Parts: sequence; structure tokens; C-alpha cells
Amino acid sequence: MKYALVTGGSRGIGRAICLKLADMGYNILINYVSNDINAEEVNALVMSKGVNSELLKFDVGNPQEVNEVLSSWIENNPTKTIEILINNAGIRKDGLMMFMSDDDWNGVMNANVGGFFTVTRLVVKNMIRNRYGRIINIVSLSGLKGLAGQTNYSASKAAVIGATKALAQEIGKKNVTVNAIAPGYIRTEMIQEIKEEDVKSSIPLNRFGEPEEVADLAGFLASKNASYISGQVISINGGLYT
Repeated sequence: MKYALVTGGSRGIGRAICLKLADMGYNILINYVSNDINAEEVNALVMSKGVNSELLKFDVGNPQEVNEVLSSWIENNPTKTIEILINNAGIRKDGLMMFMSDDDWNGVMNANVGGFFTVTRLVVKNMIRNRYGRIINIVSLSGLKGLAGQTNYSASKAAVIGATKALAQEIGKKNVTVNAIAPGYIRTEMIQEIKEEDVKSSIPLNRFGEPEEVADLAGFLASKNASYISGQVISINGGLYT
């Protein structure tokens, strides 16, 4: 019973990755924090593909919730193995740094960096024990080049990029790969306030990306065909930044 755990799996990029991995034959654990309707919809779509699907409701930025829900699932399902972990959940609280509150800084860091740490620490133990696993962290163009008004978000994604490279070196000999995907402008709810017409001229491919395009890349990195790729950050941004 091989599973993929996708955090933030109820919408956007996470939703597309859940469906992609289900197409690849994986049973899916869909993590989400609040939107029951969206989560149930993705759950039904995944099961329609002939695989098992389960919902795990917890806030990745709350270590107590992560430990209670995810630890319980691991302990209560000894015959099920999480082979793939997609750390996709994250939040933005944009604003100029001089006006940024402690809550805006800490909230983003807790969700984006703390969530990666707490979830991965739990899941990686069995990957090491089984000598197989794929960890894929969804980061951002902002974590590579920085973006004005996003010092908190850029810092959080840059931190996960550094952690990706370090963890890949720690566990590579256990046949566990760790990579990151850095999307640019992808047509999701997270950037719905940005008008494509206003910014697409700055993108060499002259359009926003689709969640399914990110999911296809995640599917490749999750496959056995990517067994010699680890510690990498792969951009998918239409040529906006290289």
C-alpha cells in the first residue's frame, strides 16, 4: 500500500499533483487545513482513478496538529507506506518590511518553513528505514530572486531551498531523493489578484503557467526515472528568471 502525501492538496498546484500521482498509481493522502468542500472534491476525483484516497486535516504551521494527526495515521497504518512527500502547503502575507508585523513574519515562516520541517521529520524516518523515498518541496521564484513586498515569503522559500540541498546530502545514501520545484506565475488562487495582462509581457513565453504543468514535473521527480536527481531546484517559470 504505497501512498503519496500532498500537503495543501485541496486546490491549485497541490490539487493537480494529487491527480497526477493518482494517475501514476499512487494512493493519495490529501492534507488540507480548512476548505472541506474542495478537499472532498479532490478526494472523489482521486478515487475515481481507481486508487485509495484519504483526507488528513491539519495546519502544517501548527506542530501539535501535525504530530497528532500525521503521527496517528502513521502509527495506525503499519501496512501503508508513504513513498512520496510533496511539501506544497504554504501561505503569503505580503507587505513592505518596514510595515510588516511580527505575526505576518512568524505566520509565514511557521507555515512555510516550520511546516516543511515538522511534516518531513515524521515521514522521512520510514523512507530511510525502507531505503526508498521521494521528497519534493514546492518553493518559489521568490525564494531564488527575492521580490519586493515579500521579504517574509522570499525568506521562507529560500530557507526551504537550503534545507532541500542539505537534506539531500544527509539521506542520499538511503536511496531517498530530495528536490525542489520553483514555480513562477502559475494560474492559481494564490496569485488571483495579479492580472495576467499586466505582467505576461515580462515572461518570455508570454503567459502564466498551469498547475498541471507543475504537476507533470512533480510526477517525473517522483518517478523511478528521476533516481539520479537529488538536491536540485528546478524552475518552471516560462523563462522569467534563470
